[in-house]
Amino acid sequence: MLAVACAGVVGVTRAAGEWQPLFNGRDLAAWKTYGKPDDAPVGWAIEGDTLAWRKGAGDLATKELFGNFELELEWKISPGGNSGVMFGVDEKSTKPWHSGVEIQVLDNGRHKDAKNLLTSAGALYSLYPPAKPAAKPVGEWNTLRIRLEKRHVQTWLNGTLTIDAQIGSDDWNARVAKSKFAPFAQFARVHPGRILLQNHGNPVWFRSIRVRRL
Repeated sequence: MLAVACAGVVGVTRAAGEWQPLFNGRDLAAWKTYGKPDDAPVGWAIEGDTLAWRKGAGDLATKELFGNFELELEWKISPGGNSGVMFGVDEKSTKPWHSGVEIQVLDNGRHKDAKNLLTSAGALYSLYPPAKPAAKPVGEWNTLRIRLEKRHVQTWLNGTLTIDAQIGSDDWNARVAKSKFAPFAQFARVHPGRILLQNHGNPVWFRSIRVRRL
């Protein structure tokens, strides 16, 4: 398990490079329901040191905005389940994926999205497949690391570099133009933005969530 400090106060300014816990195992003070006021989000439960989805949950967004950052967390998905971790999310759009870039959380063994590498676990959803298969079987914990610096996004799944892409490059723009994101002017353009844990209607668990600004 990733080591995450359980101290920390939401809204406290931290120096660049200092790790900031986003979930301390006791409360959801760092989070809000996407598109709702900054009150306690509903539908997400605390199970020991774990943040767990419950029926009726909404998308869970950070109260703070993050520009250049490094995020670390662990995720576990249910049989046939689907979720995601997004960044660069704003709340002016109807849906978080109209602005946010998503790293796919998925049961590769059962979910139909795994048939396409662009939507398999660890993919930068619909745009870049994971460079190597790295997801663990359903029910096991996966470690995810996302680094965004100067629009250069890299992700590691269970220690394996899976995504290395430059937002706004010719290659990126060509992929977006052929995707479902093409109609949305704000897609991948919000900086800083919110980090978001996706509600996709399936049980999913997150823990050891921390971030540092770069």
